[in-house]
Amino acid sequence: MSTLTINRLLPFVETMRSYKKEYIKRDIIAALTVTVVGIPQYMAYALIAGVNPVYGLYSGIIACIIGSAFGCSNQLVTGPTNAICLITASAMIRYMGLPNAYQMLFLMTFLVGVLQIIYGAVKLGKIIDFVSHSVLVGFTAGAGVLIALGQVNTLLSINIKNSAAMSTMEKMYYIATHINQTNMYALGLGVLTMAIIVICKKISKNLPGALIGITVPIFFIITFALEKKGVKLTGAIPSSLPPFKMVQFSLTSIKDMLSGAFAISIIGLVEAISISKAIATNTRQKIDSNQEFIGQGIANIVSSFFQCFPSSGSFSRSAINYVNGAVTRFSGILSGVFVAIILLFFAPYAKYIPSPCLAGVLIVTGYGLIDKKEIKKVIKAGILTSDSIAMWVTCVLVIVLLNIDYAIYAGIALSIVLYLKDTNKAPIKFLIPSPGEGDQVVLQEVKAIKDKVDVLVIQLEGNLYFGGATDLGEKLDKILDKSRAFILKMKYVTTIDLTSLSTLKVFIRNVKEAGGILIISGVRQELSSMLENTNVTSDIGADNIFIEENEIFASSTSCLERAREALNGNGKINAKKSAGRTITNYISGLNDASSL
Repeated sequence: MSTLTINRLLPFVETMRSYKKEYIKRDIIAALTVTVVGIPQYMAYALIAGVNPVYGLYSGIIACIIGSAFGCSNQLVTGPTNAICLITASAMIRYMGLPNAYQMLFLMTFLVGVLQIIYGAVKLGKIIDFVSHSVLVGFTAGAGVLIALGQVNTLLSINIKNSAAMSTMEKMYYIATHINQTNMYALGLGVLTMAIIVICKKISKNLPGALIGITVPIFFIITFALEKKGVKLTGAIPSSLPPFKMVQFSLTSIKDMLSGAFAISIIGLVEAISISKAIATNTRQKIDSNQEFIGQGIANIVSSFFQCFPSSGSFSRSAINYVNGAVTRFSGILSGVFVAIILLFFAPYAKYIPSPCLAGVLIVTGYGLIDKKEIKKVIKAGILTSDSIAMWVTCVLVIVLLNIDYAIYAGIALSIVLYLKDTNKAPIKFLIPSPGEGDQVVLQEVKAIKDKVDVLVIQLEGNLYFGGATDLGEKLDKILDKSRAFILKMKYVTTIDLTSLSTLKVFIRNVKEAGGILIISGVRQELSSMLENTNVTSDIGADNIFIEENEIFASSTSCLERAREALNGNGKINAKKSAGRTITNYISGLNDASSL
């Protein structure tokens, strides 16, 4: 097996080979910092997913170790994230409370991993391009609102029966109608936690605000016996490593979990690749999206056998890892190991953590997900632009819909539809010859042609695909009677599909039937073969197709000479006189000029 293959299948092997002693201290310090910040997050995110906090810690161990070992990025930290947990809760809403709920959850984790490995194996690294930035901004903003609102009942200590089966709006209505049940001690502890987190952030970004925020209230819990006054605690967490347990497979269960798994697999990869590339702009590390797909897939598959819910690359913990000096993937691996050590020896103390405090952590986290700067940027570009519409629709759907994965699909579909709407206009310009300095002839763009001109140049640009073929045909039909000689300038055409080419063939036939001539200029070699294979060359004649030449203006000048010969029965005409007459009599709406 070649070294290249080993590095691809087992990337941590190459890290071990090139590891230096000076990296050890930096990786350990970064790992310890990530662990301190991560533990309260793992427990809080588990609550978002609707499961016991211990499963969040399990995911923070296994997914973190395996994701760092097999992924591409040196600084990416894999584990529970707010967005993934939110989608997980939505996908599991019908099953929570059933005897096989956790079996279904771990099966979904397995399916997420399988899908992600498939994406990487068939090299679908560009799949995340279908999730536009505006959809992500809308999704994260909606997710932030949903996370914050979803914790209000815990913050107020208002018990809601069957809350897992209720939408956020239903929960909020219940809270509003039962606000008198608020436990002021619980509310006070939750507000204290939020205040500590905010103050710590203002003092220093490196302070573990979440950890301090859930530790300080424990003093009040023990001192004033607040548990007896209705303040709910997290409860006992087993002091053991994640146990191995076989995933339960069945065709029915796989079918039920596949939709949620697909949404999680896509959003999870978007998170992982986005943060990896953001960090890589500073570290100069080359990010292989397909390798990261496989790494995330392996992490989720392995995690599913150790009672973990789906995981992804974490924005916050990865940034902390990088800022605190992480050099290699071993910082992420060590972070998972440190969480395991803490779980083994300090888990009994976690039972004193107040649930309202974890709710406070999540409310602050949810607010932080609302990227106000990015939202302003999208709005500045235009309230009714495709980006703005996609952002707001996705945001509202995330908040309103019971199944968040549907909101993601709708946002992606909407952004694609709006993109196609924006690109179904054929990029086309109309130009006519005009005398320049000396013997030079320039092309002047016109917006409208009132009368017939001697020679009309049609400049096509960009990608000509089926979506804009109808618009192209309509524009060409309108200028059919405006000239006898048409020059189709294709120098700036990057690609053209058969549908657009068929539209051009119809125009060629119409020009010939009207007794005119059509000449094609600026044809690149690859396009020349396509014109020949589709019989365009035979339709208009090889003499009327001019290949793009290295000499500036050569192709266009040759086309103009050919057009004038045709207009004058193969006789030469005075270029200046003809062009001047054309400009004087026929130009309307003259714009800027551009040289041939």
